[in-house]
Amino acid sequence: MFGDFFSRALIAGIGLALVTGPLGCFVVWRRMAYFGDTMAHSALLGVALSIILSMNMTLGVFAVAALVAGALIVLQKQATLSTDALLGILSHSTLAVGLVLVGFLTTVRIDLMGFLFGDILAVSVDDIVIIYGGGLAILAILIFAWRPLLASTVSPELAEAEGLRPEASRLVLMILMASVIAIAMKLVGVLLITSLLIIPAATARRLSATPEQMAVVAAVLGAVAVVGGLFGSRTWDTASGPSIVVMALIVFLVSLTVPVTRLYGRKAPDGARS
Repeated sequence: MFGDFFSRALIAGIGLALVTGPLGCFVVWRRMAYFGDTMAHSALLGVALSIILSMNMTLGVFAVAALVAGALIVLQKQATLSTDALLGILSHSTLAVGLVLVGFLTTVRIDLMGFLFGDILAVSVDDIVIIYGGGLAILAILIFAWRPLLASTVSPELAEAEGLRPEASRLVLMILMASVIAIAMKLVGVLLITSLLIIPAATARRLSATPEQMAVVAAVLGAVAVVGGLFGSRTWDTASGPSIVVMALIVFLVSLTVPVTRLYGRKAPDGARS
């Protein structure tokens, strides 16, 4: 009924959504949307360096995103600039340096629009293996580190008092985000990755009673956005990546008509409170 390329896109997109949903909850709770943009913008620099150094592109993007996360932590300890100012510097600088390096690669043909906005319809079987293999690893780490991550999100001071090392939890979260950006870049592009992280999680926040429920709902809503966006793209011949994000936005707008679900029985992360 559907072409192989469309079926592969559905499988890959759903696999990605199942990872970005739960991870996006922490992005929303910790108010890290701008950090997500910074990591996504650094992906283009990772692409350029991967080509220059003849290395695997996914690994190159991950390495650069992880280095940017580490640079942010080091610069924050200097306490000379606010976090949002540091993020602005890193975000626009990495994007600009990446674009400049791409401009120097005159002997290599680069689909810049594809990297910026993605092309999920061009996903291959190897890409699907990377998405599901990397996604399972990310989810396994997220589940294993769920308690310290959640505790340090609710109260870093209390988490530190309990010996849970909130700084280590924060570093783990940054590495997981770098990993997601590396495997998601080809699908939705560097400019749309943050949307897939934030919108389903923000929608799930209104519909969930516990942090765990929010993570599951966010994953489901992300999958709905992928399926709806791809079918919309197929029907109206629109760009697939932006169509997925538009579908996620539609789901969010619809959720605004639903009564807010209050979080009962336990303290939730500040960003998850209704």
